[in-house]
Amino acid sequence: MTDQPHILVVDDHREIRESVTRYLEKNGLRATSARDAVDMDAKLAKGQFDLIVLDVMMPGEDGLSVCRRLSAKGGVPILMLTALGEETDRIVGLEIGADDYLAKPFNPRELLARIKAILRRSSTPEIYAGKLSGHRIGFAEWVLDTDSRVLTNESGAQVDLTGSELKLLVAFLERPRLVLNRDQLLDLTAGRAASPLDRTIDNQISRLRRKIEADPSRPRIVTTVRGGGYCLAADVRELS
Repeated sequence: MTDQPHILVVDDHREIRESVTRYLEKNGLRATSARDAVDMDAKLAKGQFDLIVLDVMMPGEDGLSVCRRLSAKGGVPILMLTALGEETDRIVGLEIGADDYLAKPFNPRELLARIKAILRRSSTPEIYAGKLSGHRIGFAEWVLDTDSRVLTNESGAQVDLTGSELKLLVAFLERPRLVLNRDQLLDLTAGRAASPLDRTIDNQISRLRRKIEADPSRPRIVTTVRGGGYCLAADVRELS
């Protein structure tokens, strides 16, 4: 079926990438494998993928560098595979844009569950735009098109949003100037599809700030409320 999600598995260990590919295909997904970053880039240039399973430790360009590069462009969600106990890789991966991580060795059923959870969160824009679907929404110096998931600033520069970034931003746009704590944001952005890593909402806020704040270290649009959570400190206007 052509509408099956397409997963790109990037790992330099042939047995791992082949076994993961077979398992995903057995469970109703399309899967393509790549042995390193160069091979991955070639596959990305030729086809469309819904998610990338990316190993951290690879020869040549490593997984963290790849994740940083791809996240800067936005679009395809990334699930990182890390060595058991390498907490630093996990934290850095989340900070630079990974959507989830799984430590090796892993249970294939857990990998599949995490993949499906990410796909649910980053699927069609309408799912994540809520009552704002089909509108152009203005805030601060930005305009969000909820259908195309594109942000445009006053100078005309455009920024693409991932599905999870869109849902987080819309949660704020639907509740301007209200303080939302971490649990509320988790419920609004992940709901029942939440995994333990979704509790790291601070990382998601950081990624969004890097796209919309002039100075992410001194945010003025999505502000931090001490002891409370986060707040969209801007008026919201519906443009169409």
